[in-house]
Amino acid sequence: MVNAVILINAERTKIHALSEKLTEFEEISEVYSVAGDYDLVAIVRVRRNEDLANLVTEKMITLEGITRTNTLFAFRTFSRHDLEQMFAIGMNA
Repeated sequence: MVNAVILINAERTKIHALSEKLTEFEEISEVYSVAGDYDLVAIVRVRRNEDLANLVTEKMITLEGITRTNTLFAFRTFSRHDLEQMFAIGMNA
């Protein structure tokens, strides 16, 4: 599994529509509207590096409103949510 974070700069008037379109891509699990140097953050989970390359260079490039992206590959994933699920197996809520 390849995990990545894509930091996105967008045209201000297209942020909302763009975020909705990004969530339609099966490779993108979440999109956050954020404050700071970027406008949107997309969380990506794919099987192979080629799937990430295809997302960024073929699918996302077709969307209007993206002015710049910065893709961060995750070497390892640390998630409190995943750890809690793992240790909750077999436990009654």
